[in-house]
Amino acid sequence: MERFHIEGPNRLSGEVRASGAKNAALPALAACLLAEGTVHLERVPKVRDIRTMCRLLEHLGAEVTESETGFELTPNGEGQPGEAPYELVKTMRASVLVLGPLLARRGRARVSLPGGCAIGVRPIDQHLAGLEALGAEVELEHGYVEVRARQLVGARFRFGVPTVTGTENLLMAAVLARGTTVLENCAREPEIADLAALLNAMGARISGAGEDRIEIEGVTSLGGARHRVIADRIEGGTYLIGAALTGGHVHLRDAEAADLAPLLEKLAENGVEVSKTDDGIEVRCTGPLKARDVITSPHPGFPTDLQAQYMALMTQARGTATVCETVFENRFQHVPELMRMGADIQIHGRVAKIQGQTPLSGANVMATDLRASACLVLAGLAAEGETVVHRIYHLDRGYEGMELKLQALGAKVERRS
Repeated sequence: MERFHIEGPNRLSGEVRASGAKNAALPALAACLLAEGTVHLERVPKVRDIRTMCRLLEHLGAEVTESETGFELTPNGEGQPGEAPYELVKTMRASVLVLGPLLARRGRARVSLPGGCAIGVRPIDQHLAGLEALGAEVELEHGYVEVRARQLVGARFRFGVPTVTGTENLLMAAVLARGTTVLENCAREPEIADLAALLNAMGARISGAGEDRIEIEGVTSLGGARHRVIADRIEGGTYLIGAALTGGHVHLRDAEAADLAPLLEKLAENGVEVSKTDDGIEVRCTGPLKARDVITSPHPGFPTDLQAQYMALMTQARGTATVCETVFENRFQHVPELMRMGADIQIHGRVAKIQGQTPLSGANVMATDLRASACLVLAGLAAEGETVVHRIYHLDRGYEGMELKLQALGAKVERRS
């Protein structure tokens, strides 16, 4: 069991390069199952979830080769059972993304109900309803979902609520369906537009990705392609919040300011200097932080995946701030650990009230999920004394070499077993 030892307080200063987005790379890897040829994916982050997805694709018959720039994948599993077993998918919710591609390409898929971070109920009922609308037969039995269809047929389907993985799954299923599919009330995250860009490069005909209405004209086959994954807006946002929290100055390279607009607008309200550069974003914090409320919501709202990190920032801001979590019902698990470090936080249902400018002191804290881990690391950078963050295997699911990037920015952080 590995842990981070952080000696604080630290001031982050310097340059850091954004990694590829885990949440864009995972559906891109799953999409390779649709190809009749080799897909080259560049800027794929070397994190735990990516390794898990690669093992799953190999189990499904794909050849996966890691190169200096990313991964090369050739799906050779035609005729093999399309089953994703519990042993491979229990730690990663994104494993459900193979459902659509397997159904579209092989006519059948059997996938264990997904695991991942315990941040709330995340059902896949809308995935299944959408696949049924395309003509699939769906069965749930013994913890597995099984779908079958000789030929998917284009249809109109409206999501009850926007769902990122649901939108991605139906997008991948519909590209090989006969006729035209129209998806409405879709999730609008940048990662969905990135998946559509890959699929179009493979020969799909998709328009509207990144908006709430997507139209897919089915094709008979998809070929190989080369694709560069977009920057990870959550990873990048974490380092920008770290700079603000520690009174630092950080230049985030290879990042898209448009994808981080909700955070950048909020940081400006907090009194942080934010500027766009030719190749990224620069933030500088020289004065006192101002407390500002935030409400999480699907893109283009404030991302739930930056809520925990923002709460760490508000512990050091002048005044009182409230954080309202509307996406997941169990995403305040980091709060008791922050309070162990001296934070003054009160929780009322889905609203947390944070009293700012409370000194933080180093402590032993336990990471409970991916983003909670990042929150505790940031708090450790601002705290007086040593902070030990346990169970950082959660962190390794989504952050590529975090301790190395923080060290390059001047932080005193060390990984130990």
